[in-house]
Amino acid sequence: MRPARIDAIIDLAYGGLILLAVVLIATLDIRVGLTFGLGVFASYVLHVVWKMARFDPDWMTSTVQETVEKSVEETVGETVEKSVEETVDKTVGETVEQTVSETVEETVDKTVGETVEKTVSETVEETVDKTVGETVEETVEETVGDQLEEVQAKVDTVDERVDRRPREDEVEELLEESADSDQDDRTED
Repeated sequence: MRPARIDAIIDLAYGGLILLAVVLIATLDIRVGLTFGLGVFASYVLHVVWKMARFDPDWMTSTVQETVEKSVEETVGETVEKSVEETVDKTVGETVEQTVSETVEETVDKTVGETVEKTVSETVEETVDKTVGETVEETVEETVGDQLEEVQAKVDTVDERVDRRPREDEVEELLEESADSDQDDRTED
């Protein structure tokens, strides 16, 4: 038999089971019919997923990959943005206030005018650059590291599921063996 015929026969069998579920709902206790119908429908959904995976093996992998990429982009983007904003506001605010106060007092005592402007400007720039750089780098590394570990775990789980599926060459071998044994049975008759 050809795979297309087998698939058609299976689809017709599922259709018959669904029709039987409708008849059971109409004639017997509704719970029995609904239970049978839900079981048939669930098995049909599994059959359709299996068929999609068989005819288009990359379907499931690409769908999962797209979902994971989208989720990672959204989660990491929001988390990094929020963490960086909070950390920068808090750290830079406190550090800048403290450093500016100390530097301004010292500089005003020593010199006036241009010296004050120059020293405050240099100190603020250095402190802000250093603090923002370190804080952003640490926060981004921690957040991205955590997110990447979660994503890697999900990808590993998906890879394990994909590896458990029969490969195309295994399916073809089974079909050939089945066809050969059917042909041998016919020649023996």
